[in-house]
Amino acid sequence: MRKINSILVIIQRSNGDVFLSSSLIKKLYQFYGNPEIDLLVNDDTVAISELIPYVNKIYTFSYKEKNEKRWRQEINILTSIFKKYDLSINLTSSDRSVFYAILSGKKSISAIEKVKRKSWWKKIFLTHFYYFDNSRHILKNNLEPLNLLKINFQNIHFPIKASNHVLFNIKKKLEVLKVSKFVIFHPSAQYNYKIYPMQLRNELLSKLNRLNVSVLVTGSKNQIDSGIKNALPQLPYIFDFIGETSIEEYIALSELSLAYIGMDTLNMHIAASQNKRIFAIFGPTNLKMWSPWSNQLQKSAIVDKPLQTYGNVTIFQADMPCVACGNAGCDDKHGKSECLDHISPNIVFDEVRFWYKSASIQ
Repeated sequence: MRKINSILVIIQRSNGDVFLSSSLIKKLYQFYGNPEIDLLVNDDTVAISELIPYVNKIYTFSYKEKNEKRWRQEINILTSIFKKYDLSINLTSSDRSVFYAILSGKKSISAIEKVKRKSWWKKIFLTHFYYFDNSRHILKNNLEPLNLLKINFQNIHFPIKASNHVLFNIKKKLEVLKVSKFVIFHPSAQYNYKIYPMQLRNELLSKLNRLNVSVLVTGSKNQIDSGIKNALPQLPYIFDFIGETSIEEYIALSELSLAYIGMDTLNMHIAASQNKRIFAIFGPTNLKMWSPWSNQLQKSAIVDKPLQTYGNVTIFQADMPCVACGNAGCDDKHGKSECLDHISPNIVFDEVRFWYKSASIQ
């Protein structure tokens, strides 16, 4: 499969999945000598998709359009990609995305389910397949196609770089605020069930304020983040950056930071790819798959513990027998996650303070 001039990579999941595909895309680009690489992603992940290097064109799938114009969207996508590519690689196991891979590539690779009744037909029509493994980190899942292609690689998550223009503008903004050395505190996530409760969050911010180092609180302009913004405590070393940056500007901000403190979300993975010091607060999320990846050790967390550190990463979880359940809240319907109530801000702060003092940051 050395003579590959065009590749379609299909990633129909969340922002984190798309971001953690960048190392695969980089390796494909290098190995095959600058092929044309296109993406097919969900429309709510376009912002991060547009920042991945080596990508030529992006096709989008919209669930809203699926509901409104069921077959028209499918026909348009299939017309655009049908047998257009030398190689298609699909990183999820859903029927739709596997179907796209089979029909778009002369040769096709896809993740599939281990359950035979769901995957039997996929094995027949795909050129190669691998089993999507929920007990394996998403980075390693995403790099598995390289093994099938017999391409040597390391388990490294390479960062996405912000443009020099964006980096310059962020530096100027910090200069105006007289902020030089700082840590990022990211209190939000895509869903409420993954967010640290307000009282504990503000208690942690009050403690971080005592370190006399600037703490930049980040977030987007959505409803969840706006609610957090309105409830932030007014403290001298706490700077409200919620709604103030695009994704690319956040990448630049993270690149300039000393550390990341906050929830398990895209922003955490951005900091991990940049080899930043990570202090991540986890609720019900599957740790084996979604813990911050340490490039230093080329590993992630594989067991649930109230407190654990590996390489540049420290993770906090509740000391409860149900952790981590992997559900969307205790009711598995995006409700409250009781485990997050049982992570003490004192423990988080003590770990941050110990690092800060040990690192002798002035």
